[in-house]
Amino acid sequence: MGIAQKTIEIPVEYEKKIFGEYDAYAKIIERTYHVSLISRDGKVKIIGEPGPGEKACAVLEKLLALAAGGGEITEQSVNYAISLNMEEKTDALLEIDRDLICHTISGKPIKPKTLGQKAYVDQIRQKMIVFGIGPAGTGKTFLAMAMGITAFKNDEVSRIILTRPAIEVGEKLGFLPGDLQSKVDPYLRPLYDALYQIMGAESYLRNTEKGLIEVAPLAYMRGRTLDNAFIILDEAQNTTPAQMKMFLTRIGFGSKVAITGDLTQKDIPAGQPSGLDVAMKVLSGIDEIGFSFLTSSDVVRHPLVQKIVVAYDNYEKKQQQKKTVRPGRTVKVERNRIKHGKE
Repeated sequence: MGIAQKTIEIPVEYEKKIFGEYDAYAKIIERTYHVSLISRDGKVKIIGEPGPGEKACAVLEKLLALAAGGGEITEQSVNYAISLNMEEKTDALLEIDRDLICHTISGKPIKPKTLGQKAYVDQIRQKMIVFGIGPAGTGKTFLAMAMGITAFKNDEVSRIILTRPAIEVGEKLGFLPGDLQSKVDPYLRPLYDALYQIMGAESYLRNTEKGLIEVAPLAYMRGRTLDNAFIILDEAQNTTPAQMKMFLTRIGFGSKVAITGDLTQKDIPAGQPSGLDVAMKVLSGIDEIGFSFLTSSDVVRHPLVQKIVVAYDNYEKKQQQKKTVRPGRTVKVERNRIKHGKE
């Protein structure tokens, strides 16, 4: 096929945003579609084969619309625009960007960044209980936290309750100094980090003193009824079936619940069933309960995290395939050969 040339107008004020620092984003598009991008006087020439050139142009047009609408463009959003383009869903990029949840304390907008995240946020809006299940970096806890804080600020709920099982990540920490709160704080640090980023430390402390925001280990939930609250259970893969049942039966009137977990990162003892696994089987037929399954394509941390998640997924699939090969198969074949006189 011959080389074709296509021109798209990109105003100078958006060029750096779309091309990235040192043209990093432009280089991603060039490598993906095997085209050359030449920018001059507010116009970008796309030089390459007609098919890939059209696709590169479509990606640039969507990134331009995103930039013009005030959206943030990162390496993740460029890569995601390319992947959506492969599925002919580039229009979804703008739909996702329009869904503003809230702003951080520094004024940064919090929005879903992938179709999976958008579906997860929509389910939290529509359902009373939502399970967000997926690998690290998919925004499960952070988006749930943003939705909870937004509901609290809009007086949709009267308090926020954040909880997770207090379990070590494959280590024994031993004795921890301080009072009871000091002992459990290390387990809950990721929840504090998200709260500070979205709400700010002062606002968090003020509302905590009033009892309107509570961060506590899962064990503290027993015996309570949680009415008119936004409740987030984080790291749900580390619950036992009894703990999960206990937690779910605490939920009262006017409450919303987001339960997040990563089935590939369990820290419970080997052979012990996970409460998240059991809940997925038991509750899948209840309409008021939603399940959002996020994948490696929904990872919004550093692009390397996405590659790590994919690499581990592939490795674990291969290990699982090895386990499913029946032992003794070779011996059985040899015996059959001897039986039929084929030795």
